[in-house]
Amino acid sequence: MLSQYLMIGEITKPQGVRGEIKVRPCTCDPDRFDGLETVYIKKGEGYAPVRIAVNRLTPDAVYMNVAGVTDRDQAEKLRGTMLYIDRAHAVELDEDTNFLADLIGLRGAVSDGRDLGRLTDVLQPGGNDVYVFKGPLGEVLVPALKSVVLSVDLEKGVMLLDGRRLDEVAVFEE
Repeated sequence: MLSQYLMIGEITKPQGVRGEIKVRPCTCDPDRFDGLETVYIKKGEGYAPVRIAVNRLTPDAVYMNVAGVTDRDQAEKLRGTMLYIDRAHAVELDEDTNFLADLIGLRGAVSDGRDLGRLTDVLQPGGNDVYVFKGPLGEVLVPALKSVVLSVDLEKGVMLLDGRRLDEVAVFEE
């Protein structure tokens, strides 16, 4: 089942003395914060809405104020807090594109019957993403190429991979 909330950033530190915070975006497009007025913070098993005001965007940071946070001490208490957005306000994705959060946990099935185990991480070294599977074959690194990934079925929780291409491009743990 897909999570109703998607992580979009982490509060890294206070910025100044008037409660402004610096956020490290956990999204490919920091501009997605532009115009955002509400984010969610995880509270126990649930998520609480929090009003925000985005002040400025840089390629690697978002500076904002959180409603009710008016000084540096209050902002410091938020350090390390993850910020989420609900799916209703998430950006629209292109066809054949998924949120990374939805991919984590998928079972890696190979067209020749092999089982790669579960997708545990997605590396983003630049260029193509790399899927990290852990299972019966150990750790397997698979480049996110259309010629390798035949299909992604989020409802069934399975990523189907082409066995021939996998053997050509994947890195298998030795």
